[in-house]
Amino acid sequence: MIDFELSPKIAAARDMVHMLAETQMRPIAREYDEREHEKPMDFITLMWNLQQSQAAQEQAKEGKDGEPSERALRTVVMVEELSWGDAGIYLCIPGPGLGGAAVQAVGTPEQKERFLSRFKGGPPKWAAMAITEPGCGSDTSQIQTTAVRDGDQWVLNGTKIFVTNGLMAADKSKSDGFVVVWATVDRSAGRAGIKSFVVEAGTPGMTVAKLEDKLGIRASDTATIILDDCRIPYDNILGSPEVKKAKSTEGFKGVMRTFDATRPIVAASAIGIARAALEFTRQVLAEHGIEVRYGLPTAKLSALEKDLMDMEGELEAARLLTWRAAWMMDRGQPNNLEASMAKAKAGQAVTFITRKAVELLGPLGYSRDLLLEKWMRDAKINDIFEGTQQINLLIVARRTLGYSSRELS
Repeated sequence: MIDFELSPKIAAARDMVHMLAETQMRPIAREYDEREHEKPMDFITLMWNLQQSQAAQEQAKEGKDGEPSERALRTVVMVEELSWGDAGIYLCIPGPGLGGAAVQAVGTPEQKERFLSRFKGGPPKWAAMAITEPGCGSDTSQIQTTAVRDGDQWVLNGTKIFVTNGLMAADKSKSDGFVVVWATVDRSAGRAGIKSFVVEAGTPGMTVAKLEDKLGIRASDTATIILDDCRIPYDNILGSPEVKKAKSTEGFKGVMRTFDATRPIVAASAIGIARAALEFTRQVLAEHGIEVRYGLPTAKLSALEKDLMDMEGELEAARLLTWRAAWMMDRGQPNNLEASMAKAKAGQAVTFITRKAVELLGPLGYSRDLLLEKWMRDAKINDIFEGTQQINLLIVARRTLGYSSRELS
């Protein structure tokens, strides 16, 4: 029997986070959208303290009594609620984030302990992941940032752009965090030469050169980071430094495993934004006496009712795909295909739902007096970062048809 119900533990945690999102995030959403590059420090401190108080208890209970882990599923459910509150403020929450996901996916047990243990206690801390470059977007195999070994160190040179939480992770005055930088150790090896490196906050040679002014998620900082003869310890490389034959992509696939963990999280954030827009639209229509008549033949429904049902269907499909990808991850099953399916579908759904919501409410939807126009702006990034929709659909096609990247590009 297939059961799509959440466990009582996750359901209870979801309700608690929803209350937090409603009371602590929604009231300040517009304020920090207007004040880009300023941080909601009261909220950040609250979330950090909550994380610290819960972390030890959750770790002690993990996997007890023979129960499978629900860590990934719980994460996507919580992220949906936080993004329902506000996606930009959600991205401000301190923690290991994308950088920690990279360490978790590729790092050795010693590296996981060394880099992730710093998020236990002390003041708030952030980690970030630096992939995109001025001349390299979706095709990460074309990364130009270099890492050259010099004795017991690596020397990194290059420029990374659009680094989420880059300022908070790279600036030592902000936190004792780190940035995971993707670089090539051998350009002639192609994909096999791509490795990931942990650059700790305040490392000489790593500087934050710019903060982006953005369409949406404006509470979150998005940084340009320059690496200029940036020296890091030799053992800060994640995974093996060995570069195999030019035709091998084993090392590249190792760093790409990070996305299998993070794409469902991005999908969940998209779902939270889409749900906020859909619920608000239904609420406004109900206040004007417009209700959806479920159960009628399609021919008897109004155009507005059909639109709302389409929006609901897109939202539910994206959520189920996301839960499936997280469920597989919790069970140690490969989820590369499912993670990309969830990310692609959620990106499509959130852009469609928020755009349609603004359209249905007309001037109300376009007005800055309401948050709906903000949700439409926040939505688009979920269709872009962590792999664009086109890239994820390409991955789905390759996995489904059994083609290599050379055969289907």
